[in-house]
Amino acid sequence: MDKAILTCALNGVLTNPAQHPVPVTPAECATSARQAYDAGAAIIHIHFRRQDEGQGHLPSWEPQVAIDIVGAIRNACPGILINQTTGTVGADISGPLACLREVKPEIAAANAGSLNYLKLKSDGSWAWPPMLFDNPVEKVERFLNVMNEIGARPEFECFDTGIVRSVEMFVKSGMATSAQYNFVMGVASGMPVDAQLLELLLPYRLDGAPWQTTLIGRSDIWPVHQRAAELGGMLRTGVEDTFYLPNGEKTAGNGPLIDALAACAKNAGRDIATPDEARAILGLIPN
Repeated sequence: MDKAILTCALNGVLTNPAQHPVPVTPAECATSARQAYDAGAAIIHIHFRRQDEGQGHLPSWEPQVAIDIVGAIRNACPGILINQTTGTVGADISGPLACLREVKPEIAAANAGSLNYLKLKSDGSWAWPPMLFDNPVEKVERFLNVMNEIGARPEFECFDTGIVRSVEMFVKSGMATSAQYNFVMGVASGMPVDAQLLELLLPYRLDGAPWQTTLIGRSDIWPVHQRAAELGGMLRTGVEDTFYLPNGEKTAGNGPLIDALAACAKNAGRDIATPDEARAILGLIPN
C-alpha cells in the first residue's frame, strides 16, 4: 500500500475509564473519534461499554448502546469506517451478532483462534485467573456467516502463528470470501512485540491480503509500528492498545497517539489515506 490506512482502537474492553483516558458514552466516543479522525484515522475500532453510572469499565452487547455510540461517531466523523469488535468468551454470541446486524460496520473483528489468556505479576502470581479466550471453528463460522450477511469485511485477529495459518484455511474452505489480517502482538501468552517476527509472518498470509498490527505495550511498541509502516501495512493504535507515546510520556487520549502513528507513515515515505481512499484500497462498498 502506497497510502497508509490508520485505525484508531478507541477504547477497548475492560480498561477502567476512572483511571485512564478511555471514552465510554456516545458523546465521549464521538469526541475522541473526531480527535483521531482529525489526526488521520480512517477507521475506528470500537468496543461498547455499559452506560449505567459507575460501570463504564464493563462491556455491553445491548444493540441500542451500539447504535447510539456508532451513530454519534459517524455524525462526528464524516465518511469514517467502523470496525466493530466481536470478541466474547463463551458460546453465547447472541449479543455481538445482534450488534453487528444493527450497526452494519464496514469491518468486523473476527478472532480467528483460541488462546490461553495469561499474565503474571512480578512476584510470580497470576495477574488474573488463567482463562481461555475460546474461538473454536464453529464459533468463528457463526460470526463469519453474519458478517457475510451484512456485508462486513472480517478482520482476522491472530494471536499466534498457528492462527495466522488458519486464516487461509477459512478462506479456502469457503467460510470466508476474503482475508484481512491483524497480527496481535504483546499479549503475554501470545506473540511478542517483535519486528523480526512480523517480517517472518508476512509470507504466511494470503497473497495480496491487507494486514496490520495491534501492538500492546509502552514506548517499546513504536519501533515496530515504524517497521510495519516501512513494510506497507495498515497501522493501528489507540488507548485500547497503549497509553504511551514514543517519548515515553502518557497520552492525553487517542488524538496524540494517531498523530504519532501518522508520523511513522510519513517517516516511511507514505501519505495518509482518507476514509474514501481507504474504502477504495480495501474494496469496501459505502454503507
